[in-house]
Amino acid sequence: MKLLVYSAKEFEIPFLEKANNGKYQVTYYKEALDTHTAIKAIGYNSISIFSGDDPSLIVLEELWDLGVRNITLRSTGHNNIQIHTAKRFGFKVANVPNYSPYAIAEHATSLLLTLNRKVILANLRAKNYNFIQNDLLGFDLNGKTVGIIGTGNVGAIMVKIMHGFGCHILTHDIKPNLDLVSKYGTRYVGLQELYSKSDIISLHVPLTQETHYLLDDSAFKIMKNNVILINTARGAVVDTSALLTALGNHLIGAYGTDVYEHEKGTFFRDNSKTGIKDDQLKKLLSFSNVLLTPHQGFITSEALTNIAESTFYNLDCWAEGVTGKNELGWQINTL
Repeated sequence: MKLLVYSAKEFEIPFLEKANNGKYQVTYYKEALDTHTAIKAIGYNSISIFSGDDPSLIVLEELWDLGVRNITLRSTGHNNIQIHTAKRFGFKVANVPNYSPYAIAEHATSLLLTLNRKVILANLRAKNYNFIQNDLLGFDLNGKTVGIIGTGNVGAIMVKIMHGFGCHILTHDIKPNLDLVSKYGTRYVGLQELYSKSDIISLHVPLTQETHYLLDDSAFKIMKNNVILINTARGAVVDTSALLTALGNHLIGAYGTDVYEHEKGTFFRDNSKTGIKDDQLKKLLSFSNVLLTPHQGFITSEALTNIAESTFYNLDCWAEGVTGKNELGWQINTL
């Protein structure tokens, strides 16, 4: 079995090499999968892709014609690939369902703390030998109400962390986690109540038809005008146009995010010399109360180890002709 790794990043290759341990022939390709780079998969029966890759219908058709049969995603989310379409071609597709909820939840917490305590501004001043304390006012997390939307693996850890700060916690999910209620006193509520009562809101839901633009104009109008919104889920859970309006009209206090609605073509590359053409992203970055990181929540040694090991576990299952626990859409009959 030969594997081509698309969107291979220098920091993850050592983890993949260790997990492979010389078992499979692996090639690392730094560019993303798209209509132009699909041809690179000639001679490979398996590929690995990341959330920024584009396995569209045309790309899948080309990959199939080239002899690719297996696609392993180095991510939990798989909204960038139509699983039903891939299965109809005959591809086997698997992901990494739970690489490290701590990595994401802890990054969400770091965004919150950095925004609240004005760490970026304070550090910039200090580097210029300016130690004045004006404009550094924050607030105690203790006693504040935190709304957590999505209480799966990551959201549950976020509940635990916020409980440790002494916060009152409101949660929303289609499948309530009763353990969180009994252990941390969280209360499941409707979105309207969560929006209106939360001092902090943190998003931990997958991108689906139901969660697309979950936070829109109507949601921002209900929120407290000093709320801190944290997004380590998916960019399109938040309507960027509505967010920019809310920020411009001071309807929310701050926005911290590790994701962006239109990441494709901008994220995962150095644009410092060429600049960017995305006017919405430019405007978002112009706000002093916005903190954006480049989709780095998963970059911990523990998470990268789990991603690498799961990637080659998926290959092992396919090599042995068995259906692994990470396989997606296995119940669909291919045509």
